[in-house]
Amino acid sequence: MQAQDISFIIPVYNRPEEVKELLESFVTLDGEKNFEIVIIEDGSTLSSKTIVDGFSDKLNISYYYKKNSGPGDSRNYGMKLAKGNYFIILDSDCILPKNYLNEVLKSLNKNYVDCFGGPDAAHSSFTNLQKAINFSMTSFITTGGIRGNKASVNKFQPRSFNMGLSKSAFEATGGFGRIHPGEDPDLSIRLTNLNFKTKLLPEAFVYHKRRISWSKFYKQVYKFGLVRPILNSWYPETKKMTYWFPTLFSLGLLVSFILFIMDIKLPLISFGLYFVLSFILALINTKNIVVPFLAIIAIIIQFFGYGYGFLKSTLILSLSNKDTELQFPNLFFKINKDDI
Repeated sequence: MQAQDISFIIPVYNRPEEVKELLESFVTLDGEKNFEIVIIEDGSTLSSKTIVDGFSDKLNISYYYKKNSGPGDSRNYGMKLAKGNYFIILDSDCILPKNYLNEVLKSLNKNYVDCFGGPDAAHSSFTNLQKAINFSMTSFITTGGIRGNKASVNKFQPRSFNMGLSKSAFEATGGFGRIHPGEDPDLSIRLTNLNFKTKLLPEAFVYHKRRISWSKFYKQVYKFGLVRPILNSWYPETKKMTYWFPTLFSLGLLVSFILFIMDIKLPLISFGLYFVLSFILALINTKNIVVPFLAIIAIIIQFFGYGYGFLKSTLILSLSNKDTELQFPNLFFKINKDDI
């Protein structure tokens, strides 16, 4: 496989400045630049076309505008129009290291798979808040490293901010579904059920900016929690007790405060030790004294947001026989069937 076989698929919604940063990182990639970039403007009111046109003399870019139908459908739209045989799907808030594509090609040429995922990292230019949230989302002590730890190399469910997918795998699955978030694990599970192999490429990481505030972060992880029981109901074989951890952690922390008031201190001390360990790991990871304090806040928000969403969704699905989409209408995009 060579660079010319690759089409990068990038949906964007009202983020022209992000697109500019991402395209600038494409220009500085090592190796051949004869890959294709497909930008899908998903009903934006802030167009990226002027930005894209400014790179047309440096990169092979195709730009398409469509009605808003969500990132999953926009990725499908782009893959249908792309010329490559292998698609690399990126979020618009990512920046590529110089060796990104070389690492992808080296790995696929050595051990080809129809789907891969790469981890994310925090760039030195990111804000302290972005670095703290990145730590919370990627650390082994919080998520078990599911977003990119080497122990999960051969059983990895790729995430769509940094994901590769062959044209044949896309055609066999139909691509991403209408649920969002959750469209990427949904696709990964369907790929596995069709016997397509996936893997993690630890060296093919991206800098993921996470354009986010505390309130947006809570909303994001809350939706992640809502989605997981839905996926478990669709694919019962994927259920794991570990998905309950944020809920149990959150409830345990609340109970420990109550017990502390009753002069039972050990449970709260145990949680305190966990946060001390988190602080130390964040300090070692970022070498920034501010980030560890913010990381503790991020961890609490992540566990409470995800845990509450997971518990709420589990109870709703258990107590109601209504169609899932009717129960959670805000988690499903409507598809514009006349776009292509």
